Amino acid sequence: MKCINNIRRRLLSIVLLVTLILMTGCGKADYSLPYDTYSTNSSYTIKSMGSARKAETFAADLCVVSQNYNESAVDMSEADAAALFSIDEKQVLYSKNAHEVMHPASLTKVMTALLAMKHGNRDDVLTASSNVIITESGAQLCGLKPGDTMTLDQALRILLLYSANDVAIMIAEQYGSTVDNFCNMMTEEAHALGATNCNFVNPNGLTEDEQYVTPYDMYLIFKEACKYELFKEIISMSGYTTTYYDKNGDAVNFDKSNTNRFVNGDVQAPEGITVIGGKTGTTAAAGHCLILLSSDTSGKSYISIIMKSSDGTILYSEMNELLEIIHK
Repeated sequence: MKCINNIRRRLLSIVLLVTLILMTGCGKADYSLPYDTYSTNSSYTIKSMGSARKAETFAADLCVVSQNYNESAVDMSEADAAALFSIDEKQVLYSKNAHEVMHPASLTKVMTALLAMKHGNRDDVLTASSNVIITESGAQLCGLKPGDTMTLDQALRILLLYSANDVAIMIAEQYGSTVDNFCNMMTEEAHALGATNCNFVNPNGLTEDEQYVTPYDMYLIFKEACKYELFKEIISMSGYTTTYYDKNGDAVNFDKSNTNRFVNGDVQAPEGITVIGGKTGTTAAAGHCLILLSSDTSGKSYISIIMKSSDGTILYSEMNELLEIIHK
């Protein structure tokens, strides 16, 4: 009897050891919780403290697009990519090449503004370094000189309304210490939002091979920026007048209209659609780009984007056709 008991103890020890190995992941067996919407103990539903809680998915409040959709609804032949998203209903109303990697041009500045709003305060005072001197032909500039100062509030308005490339550099150095570090922060923040197919190497969108984004990435970034009331306030302004100061303390006047033709009054949106605001972008490599936040008469919100349109006038015509889908 004693011998039998010893054998049983040894067998029990072996069984316990094998069980422990499997539970700690050292064995070859692969165990996972089944996906079951009705089970109280699955990867979908969690039983905790006597009450069931459903885990919210990452994309619970996002529009998700995997392929081109509703392409026959509009003639988008002059643009390489476009999309229209219903924010409230979380629906994709139109999609053409939403996951194509493209040059972002000044749509980049939405990401720059998002990081600045996240890490800064409106009354922060920014000082321009010698790096704000940009000599690239055709680059949109505020005209900053080393030693010039302005608040973040002023900088954001000039950045988003007038698309000043030199102001983007000043913002990047303020909140990233260096432009390179700030661009790493931009990429990391974008990836955290799910915009994983983009990369930033400058804060203004001037063309560089390693700077790229997809239209869907821009939707995710723009949607996040729109959570800031300051951002929505700025992009809705038709123009901006302010005074900043040079290194000697002398006043420098700034007075410019919004580059967005819907907002500055040059182009009218379709009947029943209100364009709240957005961001423009144009370079030789990126073509003509535009992303918008709009609403319909019931107050529902929409994000629309067109990238690499062939011409500025055509861009706004295409955008109006895209917005008309809302009523179809």
